[in-house]
Amino acid sequence: MHTGLSELCVVENMHARKALMAERSDAFVALPGGYGTLEELLEVITWAQLGFIHKPVGLLNVAHFFDPLLTVFDHSVAEGFVSPEQRELILVGAEPELLLQALAARRANAPGSEFSASLT
Repeated sequence: MHTGLSELCVVENMHARKALMAERSDAFVALPGGYGTLEELLEVITWAQLGFIHKPVGLLNVAHFFDPLLTVFDHSVAEGFVSPEQRELILVGAEPELLLQALAARRANAPGSEFSASLT
């Protein structure tokens, strides 16, 4: 474990880890990554869709990394599996500072920022 941490939280399992992160976060941002990143991103989007969380979700689309995934999301809307309103849950930006500003603005306008359902 990293020795320079100000706090270390040890939990039982991945489910508890994600619930703790959701509870303590102000927003969620996915950076380019692998299966674990995609799994966590989609779970957070689902929580937002279901109203379990009211915190903004963003994709840092570095070098167009997420373009194929965004195409899948748009295809899901076109096929009627995702509503346009649900698609708008995801903020996308290529510049970190601009994405953070958009997330902060969305959070300021959110109906509530609490973690409103127990996920453990």
